Amino acid sequence: MEVLRPVLININGRIYRKNPVQEECYEEEEDDYPSSGAAAEQCLDEPCDAYNIEQTDRGFRCAIDVPSVLYKYIIGKKGETRKRLESETKTSISIPKQGVEGQIVITGAHRAAVASAVTRVEVLIDSFRRKQPFTHFLSFALNHPQVQQGFLRFREQVLELCGQDAGVDESIFQNPAKLHLTIGTLALLNEQEVTRASELLQQCRDAIRDITEAKPLPVEVRGIEYMNDDPSMVDVLYAKVTVRDGSDKKTMQVYVKIHGTIMNTLFRKDPSAEDKGASARPNAKDREAFNAKNILQMFGEVYFGAFELNSVQISQRFSTDSTGYYSSVGRVTFS
Repeated sequence: MEVLRPVLININGRIYRKNPVQEECYEEEEDDYPSSGAAAEQCLDEPCDAYNIEQTDRGFRCAIDVPSVLYKYIIGKKGETRKRLESETKTSISIPKQGVEGQIVITGAHRAAVASAVTRVEVLIDSFRRKQPFTHFLSFALNHPQVQQGFLRFREQVLELCGQDAGVDESIFQNPAKLHLTIGTLALLNEQEVTRASELLQQCRDAIRDITEAKPLPVEVRGIEYMNDDPSMVDVLYAKVTVRDGSDKKTMQVYVKIHGTIMNTLFRKDPSAEDKGASARPNAKDREAFNAKNILQMFGEVYFGAFELNSVQISQRFSTDSTGYYSSVGRVTFS
């Protein structure tokens, strides 16, 4: 079935088939470059016009922007991956020194050879970029003073009435200053990518304001819910958020995938841990679940507060600004 239905990868608007290969473990070397022993993913060697391949007096050349943290995957253990790519495509691949941000430059006598090498490098980059931990996330801040006060009341009452329940203690509650909705996660691996992400968010400003009618969104935070099927073994408890349309006749409910975490067993070991989302759930052995039956029964419809939401921002993980919220590298207001 892998042959009949291969994984498809979108690179610069073009779709490539990814043939299954067995990846080996990557090991750090004591060379100038960390390297790896993995064989590069294979892809179709078809000519491609998605890259700026320049003709020179010695043949053809293409420069690719690649974050330095990904160099080691192109080099491979003891340079084996780069050597194999160069041999198979009859090209030369120049990579900056480790830690120096720059471009990987591919040169060759024939345009098709350079295009093939570029495609293979891009597939490698795409594959290993997906394995990088996310560095930033799109967020809606829920840390309005009224919501923070409601959350603190909730925490106090839960600890008073349910503090004897298995796994319930103060360490698993969210920091009230960092209450938020996570809209999406980003792996921005250098300053250039951070700048580009901020620029792209700004380009979406008009579209965002069309959706919000250039007005803040009236938001109510009320009720709690959990993520798994067993309320006695819960890892994440989240607040439900309702965005009203102004008529009070209809509401749009923000459900599980987009949620405001209020209790998370990840915080038990690491108070600064953020919600990792459905695509990066930690191993069950790394966290101790808690019994939320009584919390759900007593506080199922707890009211945290209401306010007008007026911005979306790119927040940086493991950071704090002057308000106690995450530092922002880009923001768009609704009004």
